[in-house]
Amino acid sequence: MKVTVADVVSPSYFVATAAVELGFFEAEGVDAEFVFPPADRPAALREGRLDFVGTSAYSGPLAFPEWRGGKLLCALSQHSYWFLCLRSDLGAKKGDVDAVKGLRISATPQPGLLLKQLLVDAGIEMERDNVRIVPPPASHDPTGNLAQIGAQAIEEGIADGFWGNAMRAEYAARKGIATVLLDLRRGDGPRAARHYTFPAFMTSDRVIEEHPEAAAGAVRAIVKTQQALRADPSLAAKVGAKLFPPEEAALIETLIARDAEFYQAMISHEAVDGVNRFAQKAGLLSRSAPYEEVVATQFSHLWTAAPL
Repeated sequence: MKVTVADVVSPSYFVATAAVELGFFEAEGVDAEFVFPPADRPAALREGRLDFVGTSAYSGPLAFPEWRGGKLLCALSQHSYWFLCLRSDLGAKKGDVDAVKGLRISATPQPGLLLKQLLVDAGIEMERDNVRIVPPPASHDPTGNLAQIGAQAIEEGIADGFWGNAMRAEYAARKGIATVLLDLRRGDGPRAARHYTFPAFMTSDRVIEEHPEAAAGAVRAIVKTQQALRADPSLAAKVGAKLFPPEEAALIETLIARDAEFYQAMISHEAVDGVNRFAQKAGLLSRSAPYEEVVATQFSHLWTAAPL
C-alpha cells in the first residue's frame, strides 16, 4: 500500500509519515511504503496510484468531488493547524488581526483559501483595508521542501508576512525574521477558524471495499503512532533525520512535543460540520455532506486503543 502526505517536511501530517517509518503499519500487518507525493496527488488517490494520504480534511472534495468515492479514516491531529506570521520588525501584538491592514501576506493557493476566509470572518475587507495575498517565492530547495518559503518571502521583499504551517512559523521565528500573529489551533483569530479543517488520514472507497483489513490496520497504526509520539517525541527525530534537511530535522522533535496534546484520532461531528461550512464557502462543496459520507464510521471504534 502506498502512503503519502500533502507536505513532507512539516509536522502537519507527520503522524502518517512516522506510522510507516517507525514500523507501526508493519506491526499491524499492513505492507506499506511511504512515497513522496506526486504533483497530481488528489487524482492519484482517486485513480488508485496512492492508497492512503495524510492531508487537510477540507481538501477531500478535491480528490472526491462532493465526497463521492473517498472517506476520512481518522484524524492525524485535532483542529486547524495554520499560522499567520508577520515581519518581526512590525512589532505586531499576538492575536491582533487588524495588524494585517496594509500588508502583503504570502500564501500557497489552496491554504490561501483558509486565509481568505479567516480575513472575512475577522471583519477584514481586503480592498478597503489594503490587504493583499501574494504567491510565495519558488523554493530554493531542489527537493521541493517548502519549510523556508515563508521566511524567504519576507527576506526577498515579496511579502510582509506569510500563512504557513508550524515548521514555516518556527523556522522564521528562530531566525528572527517573523513573529506569530495567529495560531488557530490554540484559539487565536475568529472562533470559527479553529474548525476550518484538521489533519486527516484519507483513503478511497475502493481501498475500504477491497482491503478492509488494511484500512483497519492503517487506523490502528495511526492511533499507536499518536500514542508513541505523545509518550516520546524524540521518536520524531529518527524520522526527521531520514527524510528532512538538517535544519528542519533539528526542529521536528520540538514541534511534535508542542502539539502532542492534539494527537487524537477521533473525528467529531463538530469537526466535520466546520469542514463542511468552510468547504462550501470556499466553493469546494455544493452542500453540507452528511457525517457518514465524510467519515468511514465502520472504523471509528479503532480511534482509541490500549496503551502501548
